[in-house]
Formats: sequence, structure tokens, C-alpha cells
Amino acid sequence: MDRLAYFYGQGGREEFFKSKINKYNSTVLRTNMPPGPFIADNPKVIALLDGKSFPVLFDVSKVEKRDLFTGTYMPSTELTGGYRILSYIDPSEPSHAKLKQLLFSMLKSTSHRVVPEFQTSYSELFDSLEAELTSKGKAKFNDANDQAAFNFLARAWYGKNPADTDLGKDGPKIVTIWVLFQLGPLLALGLPKLLEELTLHSFRLPPFLIKRDYKRMYNFIYESATPILEEAASMGISRDEACHNLLFATCFNTFGGMKIMFPGLIQQVGGAGVKLHARLAEEIRSAVRSTGGGKVTMKAMEEMELVKSVVYEALRLEPPVPSQYGRAKRDLIVESYEAAYEVKEGEMLFGYQPLATKDPKIFDRAEEFVAERFMGEEGKKLLKHVLWSNGPETESPTLGNKQCAGKDFVVLVARLLLVELFLRYDSFDIDVSKSSLGVTVTVTSLKKATN
Repeated sequence: MDRLAYFYGQGGREEFFKSKINKYNSTVLRTNMPPGPFIADNPKVIALLDGKSFPVLFDVSKVEKRDLFTGTYMPSTELTGGYRILSYIDPSEPSHAKLKQLLFSMLKSTSHRVVPEFQTSYSELFDSLEAELTSKGKAKFNDANDQAAFNFLARAWYGKNPADTDLGKDGPKIVTIWVLFQLGPLLALGLPKLLEELTLHSFRLPPFLIKRDYKRMYNFIYESATPILEEAASMGISRDEACHNLLFATCFNTFGGMKIMFPGLIQQVGGAGVKLHARLAEEIRSAVRSTGGGKVTMKAMEEMELVKSVVYEALRLEPPVPSQYGRAKRDLIVESYEAAYEVKEGEMLFGYQPLATKDPKIFDRAEEFVAERFMGEEGKKLLKHVLWSNGPETESPTLGNKQCAGKDFVVLVARLLLVELFLRYDSFDIDVSKSSLGVTVTVTSLKKATN
């Protein structure tokens, strides 16, 4: 019954865990996590459901991260070229540092392309939204965002426009299906419950069904990433392993993050209304004029305190990856606000991040979107409780931790979305509905900038 309540209960997964807290009168508790048999051998976890206990999951001296990226099961390596990808590798393993360094190097060497290629790709998005609004009276943000995000990453990181290659416009569709093959056991897609339970939640989808399309994606990156692959070879990583890791970092980690995060950000800002829109537009346009000389520069963006706060607040409320796992390396004590709990070596710890980042003992009006929450000295002190990157926002990814290698990149592109949006428009209106991966946003109006 736990599994049915988790997937199909009223109020979603957050209410599922809140009901557990109320039932056991504790924010640290034992439970079972999907998918269970026949996909995962052992569904038992110790759930950490508050802001005090949750951070133990980031302490790699206490927890192991080997093969735990998706939780109590690991997708077949046939979906990733036969390799265990960086996300599944513990920092104690020799390959972790090399593969993470490769991502750091790619991010650094391509940083000069990020702003211009984002502007190109998201100008195309806004053009398409305007055209769809004109012809249909409303426009689907998610579909346009998928194409823009994929094009942006390909152009910024690999210097290639996918439309000019054999991949064409198929990238987002291929990635979405490939991710489904990995995360299907954890998703509710809106199919009849019995069908989902007997298929996605009970058996793995066979990798051969996606092999041909995955090869197309692999070939696109292999042919476009020559400088990065050469650097990988000089580091002792085979070009083949490096390419599969680049594909995963690009398509699963980053594209997947933008696919979920950008509609969530638009939802929060759209729902906040025209007063916030006016404040954001004023701050963005003023900084671009006065500091950027009319252009979007890193220096100008550093002056946009409200933009920064809005992005952090959206990431606090709706972290793109809500679940984190770790296996206890030794017997240890985990503390909540009320008690201390013994955890035995080898036991699985699980954290549901939205309950940690909406902890009312840490945040006032914890369930609300407060645009200026992280502004000023007091606001900045709260950033250590923003955890979306698999670590506190006040810390940085290193070769020895599991914090997202692209942490700063993700925050930057989220800010860029707001910058490009409010340079072009004064305000906008949306309709929002829930989806299996966050929210679906429909744009109902775009009001062009008047100054």
C-alpha cells in the first residue's frame, strides 16, 4: 500500500512523506521506497525529512554514494554504453576524480560561449512562443524549452547546432525516452494504475529498444567534442568512456535539470504577478544599461540581487532532483530536532529534499515563494540551506565530493532565463498543470517591453 500511496496518493509525494511524519511523530523514520521487487532487491531506507538530519547525505566520510544515484536500484549500464557513469561513482573510487575533472575542464573551456549561445537559443524560443500565441492564442512553454535547452547545450559545449547535423530536432525526444528507460520505475506517467504497476514499476524496459537512438546521440557528441575527448585521452580516460559520460552529463544531468527547473521557475515568477515582474525588469534593464554598456555581461548579472534571490527561491521550493541517497559507511548517529537515531553500517539513508528546504524551523513562510528571501546579509545566511546541487549553496563542488559539477553553470543559466525574459517583456501570464516531471506551463500572454 505504501507504493500505491507514494505514486497515486492525493497531494503527491510531499503529502505522502508528511503523512508519515504525522503517523510516527518523527522526521527521521524507517520506510520502504519504490520500486521494490522485481527491480530493487531491498526497498528499506531510513528517511530524513527535515533540514537538520538531511545534510548527513552530503558527508562522504559517513555515507557511500556508489550506485545510488537513482536510489534503491541502478539502471542497466547497457543504457550508458556499458559504463558506470560519474553520477554512480563514489568519490573514493579512482575514476571519480578524473571524470569530474573532465567536466570541470569542459565547463571552463566553453564558458565564453554560454551567454551568446543562450541568447541565440532562447531568442528562438521566445520567437516561437510569440508565433504560437498569435496563431493559437496560447503557447506550450515546455516543448519550446526542451528544444531551446538542447540546442543551447549543444552550441555552448560542443560548438554545433544540432539542426545542422543528422540529429536534426530529434535530440529532446530521444533524451526524454532514454531518461524514461532509466527513471520509469520511479515515475507516475498518468497511465492506468494497473498498467503502470505491472509494467514500469515492476520490470525494467529492455535497453535494446532505445539503443539505435542512443547511438545517434552518442555519434553527435563524439563527432562534436573532439577537443574534450582529446583532453580525456591525455588524462587516461578512453574516448569512448569520456563520450558516454559527456552524453550523460549533457542530456541527463543538465538538459534534464533545465527541462524540470525552467518551467518551475516560470511558474513561480508568473504566479508572483506583475509587481515582481516590474521589479525584475527594472533591475535587469538598469544593470545591463549601467554596467553592461547595453549588453548582458557577467559583471552586470552580479549586480542583479533580486534575480539571484528569485532563482535561489525557486530552487529551494522545487529542487530538480528531490531525492538523495547514501549508504552508511559505519555505525553512526543521525540527529533530528527532537531525537538522535542509530544507523548501522550498510543501511540506506534517503532524503526527500523539498521537506528539508521547506523546513519551517529554518524558513519563515516556508511553503511560500518569497522573491527577496535571499537578499541582504540575513538573506545570504540562509543560502547554506539551499541544497538542490547535492550540497549547500555556500559550498563548491570538488573532486572529493558529490556536489554537482555544474552547480554554478545551472544557477547562471537560470538567471539568464530571467534576464532574457525581462529584457524582452514587461510581464506575462501563464496557466500551470502538474506533470510527471514537475509542471507543464502554457503561456497565455506576453507583454512586450515598453522601455
